[in-house]
Amino acid sequence: MRWEDFRRSDNVEDERDGGGGFGGSGGGFGLPGGAGGLGIGGMAILGLIGWALGIDPGLLISGAQILTGGGQQQQQQQPYQERRTRGSTPSDQAGQFVAAVLGNTEDTWKEIFQNGRQQYRVPRLRLFRGSVQGGCGFAQAASGPFYCPRDQRIYLDTAFFQQIETRFRGCEGKACKFSQAYVIAHEVGHHVQNQLGILSKAQQAQQATGNKAEVNRIQVRVELQADCFAGVWAHHSEQRKSFLDPGDVDAALQTAAAIGDDTLQKQTQGRIVPDAFTHGSAAQRKRWFMTGFTEGKVSACNTFNAAAL
Repeated sequence: MRWEDFRRSDNVEDERDGGGGFGGSGGGFGLPGGAGGLGIGGMAILGLIGWALGIDPGLLISGAQILTGGGQQQQQQQPYQERRTRGSTPSDQAGQFVAAVLGNTEDTWKEIFQNGRQQYRVPRLRLFRGSVQGGCGFAQAASGPFYCPRDQRIYLDTAFFQQIETRFRGCEGKACKFSQAYVIAHEVGHHVQNQLGILSKAQQAQQATGNKAEVNRIQVRVELQADCFAGVWAHHSEQRKSFLDPGDVDAALQTAAAIGDDTLQKQTQGRIVPDAFTHGSAAQRKRWFMTGFTEGKVSACNTFNAAAL
């Protein structure tokens, strides 16, 4: 992946070196409980589960379905006061990469929205180390990157990229960069959903059903659509920039497969429980990313179609 000539975004808030409400004091993520998700405790498993690429767990009823400890009482989420730090382009390579990818998603989605006679409002991205407090309460790095619709921010600990490089087979060197870009593009996909009103409709649908399995299925559709939107971004960016190298897409597909619910459940529980899926199977995640990448149309990403799953 050739990203060096991407425009750097001015919407990155770098709080990795102090002054950001991190440092391990956050006692939990405000995640909804329930046995419908993976329900696995322990930092090692959370690090793996973090690759599911989450959305604000307070928005959708099922959320990411991650527990920070079996049966642990959840910490009550504190009222959030908006604290906007001044955007600045990070100087380290990881921060530069994040700013470059975010800048490219901004340019790409602005163009897509303009072609649809709409205006794209860019998200902000907050880099943190360890844990952070934002519009969705306290978040810990082990929970993985996530998007918070309440403050329209993406939260990311760049140490996550090192985990991708060391744990995913077939992802090394430059080929791994597109897998990392896919992570960011997926979270931007949730922001696109938020702007299009999809997230609020999904929440309403979840609140209207009393069936836990159906709640999870709605969550799966939300996550698969974010995968598809990541593919739409890659399609248009490739047309504009020709930034992909051989093997990049294959590496991203391996990442998508590695964070499929069935893959994670098999690794952590030893069995697969489809009704407990919250992000989609490995095959589904790969298929919907490729749908967006091949067709390049937002309209192609209707994961809420009855036959989508």
